[in-house]
Amino acid sequence: MAQPTRPAVSRTRRVLRWFLIVVLVVLLAAGAGVGWWLYQNRADPIPAGTPAQPALTSVDPSIVAVRKDAPAPTAAGVAKALAAPLKDPALGKLTGQVTDPLTGKVLWSRGADQPRVPASNAKILTASAVLLALPHNDRLTTKVVLEPSGRAILVGAGDPTLTSIPDGERSFYSDPARIDDLVDQIKKSGKTVTSVAVDTSLFTGPTMAKSWDRGDIEGGDIAPIESLMVDGGRLKPAEEYSPRTTEPALDAGRALASELGVNSEVENAPAPSGAPTIAQVSSAPLTVRVGDMMRFSDNVLAESLAIELARATGGEASIAGGAEAVLTTLRKNGFDADAATLVDSSGISYSDRVPASLLDALMTAAADDGHPKLRSLLDSLPVAAGTGTLADRFDPDRTPGAGWVRGKTGTLTGVSSLTGVVQTVDGRVLAFAMISGGTSPEDARPAVDAVVGALRDCGCRD
Repeated sequence: MAQPTRPAVSRTRRVLRWFLIVVLVVLLAAGAGVGWWLYQNRADPIPAGTPAQPALTSVDPSIVAVRKDAPAPTAAGVAKALAAPLKDPALGKLTGQVTDPLTGKVLWSRGADQPRVPASNAKILTASAVLLALPHNDRLTTKVVLEPSGRAILVGAGDPTLTSIPDGERSFYSDPARIDDLVDQIKKSGKTVTSVAVDTSLFTGPTMAKSWDRGDIEGGDIAPIESLMVDGGRLKPAEEYSPRTTEPALDAGRALASELGVNSEVENAPAPSGAPTIAQVSSAPLTVRVGDMMRFSDNVLAESLAIELARATGGEASIAGGAEAVLTTLRKNGFDADAATLVDSSGISYSDRVPASLLDALMTAAADDGHPKLRSLLDSLPVAAGTGTLADRFDPDRTPGAGWVRGKTGTLTGVSSLTGVVQTVDGRVLAFAMISGGTSPEDARPAVDAVVGALRDCGCRD
């Protein structure tokens, strides 16, 4: 008798059955592996009497004041710490000084009374004099007056931070007055402007010092110093190293005329006495402008601040008058500036001479409790490996001091200077001034940084 025929199994059902079998095998193997891993890595029993696991800590970032009872450094300790880095031939001829601001004691000195080319460390003299003599909330007011003919005259107030960058966009300078604001006020006044002129009569004398190189205008280091400027004379307003204009005041007038839609040639013309003011804007406070000058080593702002000082103290409103006012103000406030010579207030002249002892004395004064007017000077200093002209120095992988050194840099061909403060590992703040000369800044800067970094790394005690 024939066997009954088995129903045929479809190919799809066979594939599905084999797939389920494979998955089951894989899961069983995985489970066995996990179990074996747990067995091998099982935690040992916690012994009796073991304290409970502490709770997780939370971070509470805060600024802690420097302790006045931090261990005092000694001259011998500083000398020992600096011995090795001072041997670097890249330093060339180095003069300098290190002082403990808390006691006023000089801990190390080498040729500190010799007047040297300071480069931009001259700005420390300028900033100090300005902060000592002028109200810290002083602002400069740039205004526009209108003649009966319809000609608007933009009157310079000595504020190079006035910007042509539109409101709402970032300017190079902090919280600047804006051409846009002047335009808005003029339009709201309902007055008709037919042409624009500029008044630069506030400043006198040459717009460039004799010892300056006019090639530095194109190089972006300086512009002719006039009482009316926009963006420090930068052709690219937001760029630090932009080439500068040779016609700062006229360019400022052109910026105003362009925004007003006035198509006429801008000329120099004194504002008539009694002409009504139809618009005005004010600069940032003095301390903000000093901070910008120091952090970015802005030469145009340095010269303008010095002339502002000269005007306030009865001096000549010129480049030479500003430099004279800086030294006169320092002397009046008890600082020995007799050995210093300034032909400008920015330090771009090789004719400037400043001893390291004066630089160190000013930094010591800013860090001690006896000169509150200078305290904001410390806030304006770039931070090592962090901000301003020290942003790319004190590489943490090679040199101690990143974040712990604050200092003003100075660089000219053959000159590298650095003045500031450093907190040692023991929590003591030291003031320092270093002037290196005769070697390439590319080689000298890391060598100077190593000297200052050594102060950070030492307790500087016997």
